[in-house]
Amino acid sequence: MFEQTFKNIDDILHKDAGCGSELDYVEQTSWVLFLKYLEDLENDKATAAELTGKAYSNIIAPEFQWNTWASPKDTNGNLDHHAALTGDDLADFVNIQLFPYLKKFKADAISADTIEYKIGEIFSELKNRIQSGYNLREVINRIDELRFRTHAEKHEMSHLYEDKIKNMGNAGRNGGEYYTPRPLIKTIIKVVAPEIGQTIYDGAVGSAGFLCEAFDYLMNSEKLTTTDITTLQKKTFYGKEKKSLAYIIGTMNMILHGVEAPNIIHTNTLAENISDIQEKDRYDIILANPPFGGKERAEVQQNFPIKTGETASLFMQHFVKILRAGGKAGVVIKNTFLSNTDNASVALRKLLLENCNLHTVLDLPG
Repeated sequence: MFEQTFKNIDDILHKDAGCGSELDYVEQTSWVLFLKYLEDLENDKATAAELTGKAYSNIIAPEFQWNTWASPKDTNGNLDHHAALTGDDLADFVNIQLFPYLKKFKADAISADTIEYKIGEIFSELKNRIQSGYNLREVINRIDELRFRTHAEKHEMSHLYEDKIKNMGNAGRNGGEYYTPRPLIKTIIKVVAPEIGQTIYDGAVGSAGFLCEAFDYLMNSEKLTTTDITTLQKKTFYGKEKKSLAYIIGTMNMILHGVEAPNIIHTNTLAENISDIQEKDRYDIILANPPFGGKERAEVQQNFPIKTGETASLFMQHFVKILRAGGKAGVVIKNTFLSNTDNASVALRKLLLENCNLHTVLDLPG
């Protein structure tokens, strides 16, 4: 239903001077898509409130709502071309008025687990790279064709978005760090078998593939109660991500899968001294694919008892420390982890064998 729309958007962005790669296409599609999603979310909430006789207060001010600047409609429900901004007028509105307005939500939000905070954080982390206001108008018109109202629509949208992330991973420029093959994720989740009521954490969240699949896995549980759904929405999934684009994509991916205000924090997980981790900070389940081959600075290494510049080895120490006693972890790590003979690798394997109940080591083909 929506696949051709995404292809058309890529074609538009390909001809824009500000977008030079698949990563740019995903980033720019994401912010426009997010604002369209917000419009549909607010409409759904307003309808639900009306049915129960309650008043609904919109998150976005009228002049910044999608149906005011992006897609104003005439009396027949079609795009009002006279009222719709385009060209330089559209680009100036987005860059000078819309983005600064949306950034302010972060400071004004009640807490970090609200949709208002996510709006502010997302628009603080990115900028509009679509230089031509005419190209932006075309992108907006295409995205306005998309719908997020039914379960089937949301399901298709989330799969198409993941396909875009996968393509980005194949496009080079470190794109692979955003994507873990979904069959691998599903297998790990099936083995770990999380349950409703447990907390699930990914400290290297990337595009949030593990958290999204775990959400789908638990949402397919039998006889979910209203309390269960609230628990899954607000008290189950947690993540941290260092890179701005990955943070935005991961947040958007979870939203498209149905988590309204994902508990993903934009931070460097490894900057936290693991000796400061307390019981209240721990999680029942850890699912992660930390980046391979990265190197960390000396000051970051001081946060860990086993000193190494290898990013994945530091993440392993973090995961061991932040996993609750009796908890379960499924972590992807490169196979040389088992054979490296340097002091840090030997010490880390010893830590896993002596401090953890090491259940399975599964070697996968390249």
